[in-house]
Amino acid sequence: MRLTLLTPTRPQLLLMMTFVMSLVFAVWQVLLNNFVVEVAAFTGKEIGMLQSLREVPGFLAFTAILVLLVIKEQRFALISLLLLCGGVALTGWFPSVLGLYCTTVLMSIGFHYYETCNQSLTLQWLPKGETAAFMGQALSVKAAGALLGYASIWLLMSALGLPYQWVYTLVGGVGLLLALYCLVRFPQFHEEAPQQKRLLLRKRYSLYYLLTLLSGARRQIFMVFAAFMMVEKFGYTVAEITALFLINYLFNLMFAKRIGQWIGRIGERRTLMVEYLGLIVVFVSYANVEHPTVAAGLYVIDHLFFALAIAIKTYFQKIADPDEIAATAGISFTINHIAAVIIPAILGLMWLHSPALVFYIGAGIGLCSLLAALSLPAAPAPGNETRWGALFPARQTRAYD
Repeated sequence: MRLTLLTPTRPQLLLMMTFVMSLVFAVWQVLLNNFVVEVAAFTGKEIGMLQSLREVPGFLAFTAILVLLVIKEQRFALISLLLLCGGVALTGWFPSVLGLYCTTVLMSIGFHYYETCNQSLTLQWLPKGETAAFMGQALSVKAAGALLGYASIWLLMSALGLPYQWVYTLVGGVGLLLALYCLVRFPQFHEEAPQQKRLLLRKRYSLYYLLTLLSGARRQIFMVFAAFMMVEKFGYTVAEITALFLINYLFNLMFAKRIGQWIGRIGERRTLMVEYLGLIVVFVSYANVEHPTVAAGLYVIDHLFFALAIAIKTYFQKIADPDEIAATAGISFTINHIAAVIIPAILGLMWLHSPALVFYIGAGIGLCSLLAALSLPAAPAPGNETRWGALFPARQTRAYD
């Protein structure tokens, strides 16, 4: 997709916001564990509570639709981005338990509302035939932002010797300036389809909800247990884990756009079948891997499959009523975060008994996802939500206010 620098466009704004979010959040995420231990003297109790608090705004993402009663969605996305950047900029100046809880919640509110609005605006603004390719491009931009964030940490801390609080402040401040630039530079774009301002649960979106829930469960196993295995079982150091993240982002930078174009060509059903078949193999391999290099390869492959999840969003774009995208984006974000609380707690106990069992359960989630993906039609559209046709005609659905 060709973007002109002369006339501000919707795709330009989406990519600019994605870059800012990724840059600022990557710095917050990478520094967090070291900062809370070295400066704030956190124990497992405090970091566990902090991570739980961080997920609360994700559960509340459905409330975004209520905010849209008084604020346009584009402006709400930028305000949320400002909150994210502001929370990160303040993080280093409150090195106490209560202070870090507060700055984390502020950052998380901005992050989760921004992500909800960004997904909604992308599906509203992009033509259906171009959405998958654009989302791949956005993943590449996200990777570029994260890589710049890592480079900023090295420059500011290693080369210049700045303490944590100034790194957080400088990177968060740059994010604030860029977000303010977006507010000034880009006009308020016209809504092609005015969005419904009420909470919606549509029975005909049931397959989309299911795929979203299973996707959230799979993400938690990767984020929590795959990374933990690398450290506990194979003794990977912080530098080696960081190197794996860099490899993941470099792959996204190089290949995500092409993956998005590929999804647009072969369709959502085939894409998700490839993803879930691959995940089953990866999770079974996790359960049996004994060599650290093989484990690292599985970790990188696992991360690459995340790009294929674009197909879930483009599937929804094709079946959704245009005026219900914003309301459903908030609901889907909440559904996705159900797994963020349930999966780590339950599987964490199973891990004590058998780490392999956790990954076999992950393979089971992959199998359930594959069975769900088999129900996707070759050409999704309103009234053709599954291969079996419309499960529930649109006129018979209910809106929950």
